Amino acid sequence: MTEHHSDDCLFCKIIAGDIPSIKLYEDDRTYVFMDIMPQTRGHHLIIPKYHAQDFFDLPIDWANACLATAQKMAIAAKAGLESDGVRIMQLNGAAAGQTVFHYHVHVMPVMKGESMALHARDMEKPDVLQPIADKIIAAL
Repeated sequence: MTEHHSDDCLFCKIIAGDIPSIKLYEDDRTYVFMDIMPQTRGHHLIIPKYHAQDFFDLPIDWANACLATAQKMAIAAKAGLESDGVRIMQLNGAAAGQTVFHYHVHVMPVMKGESMALHARDMEKPDVLQPIADKIIAAL
């Protein structure tokens, strides 16, 4: 599956296909899927196919791959959802708000006048997320 993974990590299980996700994109180093607790419409996550707890634990070549994918996805999300902007966020450690301890980058399309939901609070149904995902995928 990956060069380095953890059998008890939620995101490693998503990469392995053991837990379902709404996939937007995948390459040899990264996997992108819709956040099931979105803060904005189209909120999605970029994760490396290398288990690193946070930014400090992630080898630079994997960090570079995540950054390149984040840029690609932000461009697609902005175009596909016709958003006014895109918020890109990355949290490191529980004190910073990190809730899953596998490095990940949040990409959150933003519309003027829309407020951002709280982090990791309200779960959205897959049938609501899929049409949004389809718009982002179409813009890739």
